[in-house]
Amino acid sequence: MKKILFFGALALSIISCSNAQNKEFSKESLTKKLMAFDDSEITFQEILQKHAGNVTVIEVWASWCSDCVKAMSKLKELQTNNIGVDYVFISMDKVIDKWKEGIAKHEIKGDHYWATDGMKGEFGKSIDLDWIPRYIIIDKSGKIITYRAIETDFDQMNTTLKSLN
Repeated sequence: MKKILFFGALALSIISCSNAQNKEFSKESLTKKLMAFDDSEITFQEILQKHAGNVTVIEVWASWCSDCVKAMSKLKELQTNNIGVDYVFISMDKVIDKWKEGIAKHEIKGDHYWATDGMKGEFGKSIDLDWIPRYIIIDKSGKIITYRAIETDFDQMNTTLKSLN
């Protein structure tokens, strides 16, 4: 009986740990290169350094993603309610033209980058990307507060941002 309880507790702890929020980015993700809006290359670490000292929301999205497009009004509301926050957008679009057209069409305000190899590419894998839109919140010290939020988590994100700002 003790063995059954032990293995049950072990299995439960493994499952709960696998769903936990990461507190830092992997070394692999930090070295991944993304394309900036001006067509230059920049590493993810350089993007994070650019926003160091600020509360930052990172949205991973794509112009072809219907959930991403539906969430745009909620995102704009989040931006309005949290003015002192930096917003970084990383697109998983398949082609550069669609990425840039999506930014203009939806009037997305913030810093924009493109993961040229898409959702299942190296950058996506390095941040455990399994759904878009995906939101990551980083505090002023650079600590990840929320590693995995989706479009249904805006109330929680707003509360988190209010506590950080």
